[in-house]
Amino acid sequence: MLTYIIRRLLQGMVVILLVTVFTFGLMHLAPGDPIDIMVGEARVTDEQIERIRAQWGLDRPVHEQYFVWLGNAFQGDFGQSVVRRGTDVSEMVTEAAWVTLQLNILAMIVSIGIALPVGMIAAIRRYSTFDYVSMLGATLGVALPNFWVGLMLIFLFAGTFGILPSSGLRTWSAFILPVAVLALEQTALLARMMRSSTIDVMTQDFVNVARAKGLAEFPVIFRHIARNALLPVVTIIGYRLSFILSGTIVVETVFSVPGLGQLFVTSVQRLDYQVMQAIVLLFAVAVVVGNLLTDLTYAYIDPRIRIQ
Repeated sequence: MLTYIIRRLLQGMVVILLVTVFTFGLMHLAPGDPIDIMVGEARVTDEQIERIRAQWGLDRPVHEQYFVWLGNAFQGDFGQSVVRRGTDVSEMVTEAAWVTLQLNILAMIVSIGIALPVGMIAAIRRYSTFDYVSMLGATLGVALPNFWVGLMLIFLFAGTFGILPSSGLRTWSAFILPVAVLALEQTALLARMMRSSTIDVMTQDFVNVARAKGLAEFPVIFRHIARNALLPVVTIIGYRLSFILSGTIVVETVFSVPGLGQLFVTSVQRLDYQVMQAIVLLFAVAVVVGNLLTDLTYAYIDPRIRIQ
């Protein structure tokens, strides 16, 4: 097991390195110049612009800039923001990451707490009213776009009823709407996956053998069916944890939440290279670690994987 973990970590480091190289090159191919944004409408001479460019290392070739950044990143130094001068990138990313982490942990807890029992009950009561209603709701949850759901919730609960804030995270109640939007699609996807996985496991021979031995239905469901049905669901959960940025960009923009999604969009618009590269590196690490944890969870749930 230890050898497997070390091998996966080494593979992950190669993936992270390739992602940083690709992202760094792509950012410098984008139109625009961060110096123009820094200077704004101030009257500066060409010599002053060159001094500013040299100060930030932007006068060097792209490959030199990358290796300087990579060496500093290994030491935990991601530099300072080009736009918010005097502010460390690590401080900006840490503050935003904590907000995004809170939202996604709460959304994942809500979605798992609802989706797993709903999916199992729908499978056990297949073709019942509960099955039809829950799967119809799951289909709608997958189909409805996050930005539309977010805007409708703001219109209803913040505009019409005025019981919840529409933006920011100043109070605990401000978490309700963004967490609900993030949890909606996840709950729908996990519920459908749990239902189909449970139905597949219920037809397996070991389940029939357990019932033939006289085991009660409750132990059969929770000891045999539920544990084996969780395997594909764990894959989806690991995938969602690894790629939380794609969902949070929309949600954080709609609700004006100061998380990683909104920080990334702002950095792209302002060509803040240092911040963009730090966020990409953070999520590359999250993908690698998330995939590794998913595989280890697989091995815990299904001992056959450990043997293999």
